[in-house]
Amino acid sequence: MKLGIVIYSNDPETVFNAFRLGVFSLGKGDSVRVFLLAKGVESETLNNNQFKVSEQMQFFVDANGEIFACGTCLKIRKSESSDMCPMSTLEDLHLIIEESDRVLTF
Repeated sequence: MKLGIVIYSNDPETVFNAFRLGVFSLGKGDSVRVFLLAKGVESETLNNNQFKVSEQMQFFVDANGEIFACGTCLKIRKSESSDMCPMSTLEDLHLIIEESDRVLTF
């Protein structure tokens, strides 16, 4: 299955669980792409004692998952892209939606 996940939350527990699902799905043989939108572009900075979000994101990437970060949302927050979360566009989001069998939002 081709799974698209759109993350627009900056709640550490929510983002952590979205990436956990992504890692699990990749382990089942699915292809998974994540698009970080709005507050979701803050994902790499959401670590706390209970939810190590960036670690879960790295597990996701190491399992061949792909992450895209909304360029406009990054600019609004005066943030930059990273190797793990390259700057992307709505065209990339549209392609993820178009090519996915299922799209989930968090």
